[in-house]
Amino acid sequence: MTKGSINVSVENIFPLIKKFLYSDHEIFLRELISNATDATLKLKHLTSIGEAKVDYGNPKIEVKIDKDGKKLHIIDQGLGMTADEVEKYINQVAFSGAEEFLDKYKDAGKDAGIIGHFGLGFYSAFMVADKVEIITKSFKDEPAAHWTCDGSPEFTLEEADKNERGTEIILHIAEDSTEFLEESRIRELLMKYNKFMPIPIKFGTKDINDPDFTPKTTKDKDGKETTEPHKQITVDDIINNPNPAWTKQPADLEDEDYKTFYRELYPMQFEEPLFNIHLNVDYPFNLTGILYFPKMTNDLNIQKDKIQLYQNQVFVTDNVEGIVPEFLTMLRGVIDSPDIPLNVSRSYLQADGNVKKISSYITRKVADKLKSLFNSNREDFEKKWDDIKIVIEYGMLSEEKFFEKADAFALYPTVDGKYFTFEELTNAIKAKQTDKDDKMVILYASNKDEQHSYIEAAKDKDYEVLLLDSPIVSHLMQKLETTKENISFARVDADHIDNLIKKDDTAISKLSDEEKTTLDELLKEVVPSEKFMVQLEAMDSSASPFMITQPEFMRRMKEMQQTGGGGGMFGMGNMPEMYNLVVNTNHDLVNEILNTKTKKKQERLINQSLDLARLSQGLLKGEELTNFIKRSYDMIK
Repeated sequence: MTKGSINVSVENIFPLIKKFLYSDHEIFLRELISNATDATLKLKHLTSIGEAKVDYGNPKIEVKIDKDGKKLHIIDQGLGMTADEVEKYINQVAFSGAEEFLDKYKDAGKDAGIIGHFGLGFYSAFMVADKVEIITKSFKDEPAAHWTCDGSPEFTLEEADKNERGTEIILHIAEDSTEFLEESRIRELLMKYNKFMPIPIKFGTKDINDPDFTPKTTKDKDGKETTEPHKQITVDDIINNPNPAWTKQPADLEDEDYKTFYRELYPMQFEEPLFNIHLNVDYPFNLTGILYFPKMTNDLNIQKDKIQLYQNQVFVTDNVEGIVPEFLTMLRGVIDSPDIPLNVSRSYLQADGNVKKISSYITRKVADKLKSLFNSNREDFEKKWDDIKIVIEYGMLSEEKFFEKADAFALYPTVDGKYFTFEELTNAIKAKQTDKDDKMVILYASNKDEQHSYIEAAKDKDYEVLLLDSPIVSHLMQKLETTKENISFARVDADHIDNLIKKDDTAISKLSDEEKTTLDELLKEVVPSEKFMVQLEAMDSSASPFMITQPEFMRRMKEMQQTGGGGGMFGMGNMPEMYNLVVNTNHDLVNEILNTKTKKKQERLINQSLDLARLSQGLLKGEELTNFIKRSYDMIK
């Protein structure tokens, strides 16, 4: 038996491991199973190139709990270690067996799929165990070795009685970590970190119906049928899927395969995804994965931790910020890359040029897929627009390259259910919606019901009205106005229609200047000045007598401030809501107000007209609405 001290570069590395190296103790299991997978994949590689003259077979990794003995076992059938290799790889912490292996065999063909980047992974065991044993037998014809350490730099290494190739790690679980002796806790961790490891992982057994048994059906004398019970057999409970969809070629997968994998990723998610994007690149970095577009809402606070990051099928984190562009964090799915630089505990992303390249690639790939979906089945893409628009609009705002590509597939729906690309839209409205200053005015509504009368006024002029109702649309319009030439957006209730798109022909007022002055003074006496600015306009006599509008600039800045940025820098975020009261000087009712003899009746007509205008704008609520209804009943008594 050999005794010795582990070659560590500090006085005692174990307290450091326990306190600082890993942010979460539970990942010890991920690290140990990763090492077991490493050992198995190494053996597979060595047998494939003829360097290991053994039968690779169908190896698996087994996790066993010995609750009475307070032990947790992790057993693999990989290449194992000799006593010298234990001395080197376990006792000399500075060396990483996985890195050295990759170095040695990098020219021997395809990467062996090694997980372990960090030599310290094994020592995470001491976060939960006060003693760790390794019993290991190499694929080489050498005796098995038994290494024991109690969490100090002292260890023992002796020959072991083990005949099968591979390694068994035994953790003597510490008193403060007995949760890791519970089957439910270990199963939870295996499902979290190891659900898609490339080697089958056995955790106990389960009973299933024998697939080779066919139950017999018999009839009694009365003709009643009886079927014998199905025969049950006990099999290994393999808790992982070693060949998940993202490791396969897109050509080998059908739509149903992608949906099945989505259900595997999100068993509690009952809605099917709208479509998926398969990522597969091997230069200038390695990355595979599948991203899914779920049904979206207009809620910007949607949960953003649904994309899972893996390194060679080992779960790392579901915080993919920095790797996936911000606007795509609303998607779901998996990204797997050995080239994503992580710190020693695999917990945090490290700044690196590759990360930017990966983010750019994902952006481009998503844009290309959206364009392809739009081109191949526009009708279906239009049906899905409401469910995906928030992601696309967010991407157009936050990623310049995506904004450029989005011209090919971003849609602008109208209140009548038509869909335009930006180019189609400008071609459709150019002739009629260009004002006297040669600027194209794009009209839009945010709510078809609340802005119905304004929409109808625009449609009477044969203008197109878009329906733009996402919470970030104000930011997007601002972006489009600054990047596209000679266009502006105006909500249909921002002014009366002739002012929104000013033409050369100006309507003539039926009122004289003196009458307009009298009317203006009368209105200002009755209309509350803290809420409304009175604006006299000569409009078509069939247009509404009173119309409430809110200036585009002020309203948009307030909206932008509410969703972040924009309005705040103009100091508009806390300003009270102000509206214009546009009064049509050519309407008969306005003429009647002016010519009514009694002040009381004038005030009643003004208030009633103002209430009707506010009602059409959805501004009458609560007590004011109750009072309006009461006054209306009083009038018809």
